[in-house]
Amino acid sequence: MSSFRKALKSRQKNHHERSQPGFRKHLGLLEKKKDYKLRADDYHKKQNTLAALRKKALDKNPDEFYYKMINSQLQDGVHVDKKDQVEVTEEQKKVMRTQDIKYVEMKRVAEAKKIERLKGELHLLDAENKQKNKHTFFLDTKKEVASFDLAKQLNTAPELVDRVYNRPSLNTLETKSIQGATDRHSITKLARQRRHQYKILSQRVDREKKMFVISQKIQTRKDLQDKTKKVKVKKETPNAAAIYKFETKRKR
Repeated sequence: MSSFRKALKSRQKNHHERSQPGFRKHLGLLEKKKDYKLRADDYHKKQNTLAALRKKALDKNPDEFYYKMINSQLQDGVHVDKKDQVEVTEEQKKVMRTQDIKYVEMKRVAEAKKIERLKGELHLLDAENKQKNKHTFFLDTKKEVASFDLAKQLNTAPELVDRVYNRPSLNTLETKSIQGATDRHSITKLARQRRHQYKILSQRVDREKKMFVISQKIQTRKDLQDKTKKVKVKKETPNAAAIYKFETKRKR
């Protein structure tokens, strides 16, 4: 039991390293073991690095060559790759701007043609923002109003009453074969496809507007290269190019 009491942690005193004596305060803090350990590890790390570099220098082939030797330079002790000096004249910049405008305009015109073709196919008959049409029927008595049948009045099938277009009459349905005219599943499928087409149309319209803004911004930058005296009238925004007022010059 006596040995257990001696080994008991709660009965032992905490060990404290001695502090710097008063008459040595002018020498600074007294180095502890953890401080010495950090200093020693740093010293050995530097010695190992120097030994590895010395060995690498001894083993190096004197005839060795690689392009980093001439394509890099030393800046603040760090090897930095030399940047290629690409000289572009003002005339070349103007040609590049012109080519950019032509490419963007070509893509914008292609989008505009696709938009017109989609509008021709869809006719925008049931677009969301389109104003709803009204069809008013006039009856003589309240009894006729109570017994009013819209399908009978329009002479069509009850499944086609909700359609605003392509609503054939009963005579047409009897004489001609119209596939999927009264099939509810087919009607739902066609409506889903039509909504998808409207979504594609909306995306193409937004894309065409963005390309128009890009072409305007490129043209503005091209004009700024040609003309020196200018006054900014309106700042550039994500949806519009900047507007400048240039000094008028008489052409000779």
